[in-house]
Order: sequence, then structure tokens, then C-alpha cells
Amino acid sequence: MAPLRFHAPEAGGGERLDRVLAARPEIGSRGLAERLIERGSVEVDGTARAKSYRLQGGERIDVDVPDVVPLAPESLDIPVVWEDEHLLVVDKPAGIVVHPAGSTTAGTLVNGLLTMGAAGGDDDRPGIVHRLDKDTSGLMIVARSQQAHEQLQELIRQRDVERRYLALVKGAPKSQSGRIEAPIGRDRHERARHSIDTDTPREAVTWFELKETIGERALLELRLETGRTHQIRVHLEAINLPICGDPTYGVAGDLDLERQFLHAHELRFQHPLTGEALALTSPLPDDLAGALNRARS
Repeated sequence: MAPLRFHAPEAGGGERLDRVLAARPEIGSRGLAERLIERGSVEVDGTARAKSYRLQGGERIDVDVPDVVPLAPESLDIPVVWEDEHLLVVDKPAGIVVHPAGSTTAGTLVNGLLTMGAAGGDDDRPGIVHRLDKDTSGLMIVARSQQAHEQLQELIRQRDVERRYLALVKGAPKSQSGRIEAPIGRDRHERARHSIDTDTPREAVTWFELKETIGERALLELRLETGRTHQIRVHLEAINLPICGDPTYGVAGDLDLERQFLHAHELRFQHPLTGEALALTSPLPDDLAGALNRARS
């Protein structure tokens, strides 16, 4: 990471923080500016601020700018669930980071998608319109053109992409179904975590439904209304239903799991260019299916 320090233009009073950052040649895009702010790499006079923060002019702005590494196509085993010339839906395996970041410059989903026609959006993450955590498996939509990228992003902004997950948690909810509404941002005390205890809150809404009670655990289906970093994991921890196997927000090593029991198992949306209604599903991968069988036994 390369440090960048500058002062907000005196004549730019009232300008949004993300717009001022995007205007810097070292950053160069609104998307990168937003991501830097979201992961806590930007401070205004020593304090983290939201992307919409209005500058007065003259503030000191400190930014950790990631080093740019050219993307290299790689042949990775990425199952494709559905595709046409405009977009594809892949079934991301656990253990793969979606795009290069920090010291991870190869072996990411994006490196593999470059061989599959991914395109549109930022140069450092072509085709990506939403993400899954490294150790979360399941369905992701990927654009194959700038037009498809823009229209898919608009579908997500309008909350017209239905994303459903399965999670095995320790404990059981007090109701058959419910809605979790709690803003999420970088944790005040542990910068590597996200939480509801934050100085940079962003709206976050998760719906849940109890599918099965299994002794001291429960299988939940969850639907994202918003898509914040680690949203499901943070929200379930906040209501005392930590995800089995989750080393950061849940119960590490539970049921001999080596990662969180969280799988993006269903996607429903209307194709933004053809109008086709798509409903796609993904079965539990072997490690999660095995853990579920152990919990039931």
C-alpha cells in the first residue's frame, strides 16, 4: 500500500469525500474511492468518514492506496451454472478470493473469469457486480460487457436481484422468520472486523427463515435486501446466532468445519437485456453437506 496525503481544495467546500478522492490521479475512479473508504483506508483529519461526507475545504486527507498489479488470466475450475453472451452465473468454490487485493494478486475468481469473457466495470475487477467472502461458496452473477455491468448494478441497487443463502448457526431464532435491520461498518475497535458498533454505519437489512432445528443448532435460509461486507455473518452474530465454523464472527471449528457454514444457494432476477426470468440454485458443497449430516446424527 502506498501512502497518499493531501489537503482538500479550499475552493471545494461542500464536495463529497468520494468525489474528491476519485479526482486524484493516484485513485482515478469513483469505484476505487468508495472501496478505499469502505475498508477504512481513508481518514479526514485523522477520522474515518463515510463516502458522502461533505468536506469544508482544507482538511488533511490520508489514504492508503493499493499498488496496481496487472491482472493475468488463469485457468481455474469455476463451475458455470448459466450463461449467454451478456452475462454468466458461476458457482464460486470456497477458498477463492473474488478479486485481487493487498498481497493477493493471483488465483482469484477474477483471474479465472478473464478467460471466460468477464468485462465491464473497474479495470481491477472486470465483470464483478456483487461479491462473496473468500470462504463463502455459491452463486455469483458476472457481466460480460459494460452495458450488462451497468444494468446488473442497477438491478442490485433497485434490490431486484433476490439472493438467498443457507447458514447453519449455533442456537435457534425466537421466531420462525424475521427481519434484521442494523447498520454495519468498520468496527470501532478492531479494524479487520465489521460490526454494528461502528463510526461509519451503512444501512443493512437481512431476512431470515428457520428451515430446521437440529439440537443446539438451526439451519436458516437468509435473503439479502442490502449487500454490505460480511453482512449475514455480522447480523447473525448480533442476534446471538453465530455461524458454525466462522472463525471471525461465529464458532470456529464447530462440527470440524474449516470455514463458515454459509452458501449462496439461490439467485432470482430478470435478465436486464433479454427480459428472461432466471431462477438458479446450487446444492450444498460436500464439506457443508457433511457437517450438516454430522449435526443431524
